[in-house]
Amino acid sequence: MADHRGSGRTRAYEGRPLARPDEEIVDQGLAFDVGTLLSRRRMLTFFGLGAAAAGLAACGSDSAGSTAAATSGTSTSATSAATTSATATAAGEIPEETAGPYPGDGSNGPDVLEQSGVVRSDIRSSFGDSTGTAEGVPMTLALTVRDLANGGSPFAGVAVYVWHCDREGRYSLYSDGVTDQNYLRGVQVADSAGTVRFTSVFPACYSGRWPHVHFEVYPDQASITDSTKAIATSQLALPQDVCEKVYAQSGYEASVTNLAQVSLNNDGVFGDDGAATQLATVTGDVSAGYAVSLTLGVDTSTAAGGGQVSGGGAPGGAPGGRAPGGR
Repeated sequence: MADHRGSGRTRAYEGRPLARPDEEIVDQGLAFDVGTLLSRRRMLTFFGLGAAAAGLAACGSDSAGSTAAATSGTSTSATSAATTSATATAAGEIPEETAGPYPGDGSNGPDVLEQSGVVRSDIRSSFGDSTGTAEGVPMTLALTVRDLANGGSPFAGVAVYVWHCDREGRYSLYSDGVTDQNYLRGVQVADSAGTVRFTSVFPACYSGRWPHVHFEVYPDQASITDSTKAIATSQLALPQDVCEKVYAQSGYEASVTNLAQVSLNNDGVFGDDGAATQLATVTGDVSAGYAVSLTLGVDTSTAAGGGQVSGGGAPGGAPGGRAPGGR
């Protein structure tokens, strides 16, 4: 221990005069020792509070950072949503495609749109005098229509007619074995968001065509009985990865081979651009079913009307059956 003895001078320790300047620090007496202890506790308290304050400051900084990050996240989400909306509008008008050869809209024979009960959301079963029900992996379909002639706003009030084949690749009203059925066909009127929704089953892939869903858009429900009043006619394409999962299920066996022989790029309808604006977004699984959605732009300032099937007949490999007029 250091020698604190002095030669006739006043000695101090931590700023305090020593009561016994000629003695060691440890021999200064009880009063001095208590004073030293209290002094050290005050110092510890000071440093403790300082550390706590520093900790709180750090927490405050982190909290502010988290708040900023949260705000940034909200901003990013809002930006993302705005971008998605802008992209949907910027995607442009849905391409006009053929309605045939099995539209059932009266343009080439059968006309389901004249029948009472066609306006429905669940299209899995036939209606009217028909009683059949289509089997397959559950699928819900949501189509959101944008009015491009009015800045891409929701096209509320338009009537959308959808139809597609069953899991065997057959079209009701036309294909052998289901000419007496009208399932997988229906009409819905768009809500204030421009959206129509249907409950159905996942369609097959038949030879020569990529898996798809047909639809026609009419200005209102009163117009659906006249196919010439359609303001848009097109098709929705289904993603390959989802198709492969569905077609591994019982009842879709033929679709496995058919899908392997076609692609979006060589399909007779989607091949122009690989279904750039027609490829649906799909979520779900085979057990719970799939949710299929597509946003489509309709421009009433341009000419409407789906094209005729090449040669006036059905596309190669389409399901057999009668198709008057070949549309």
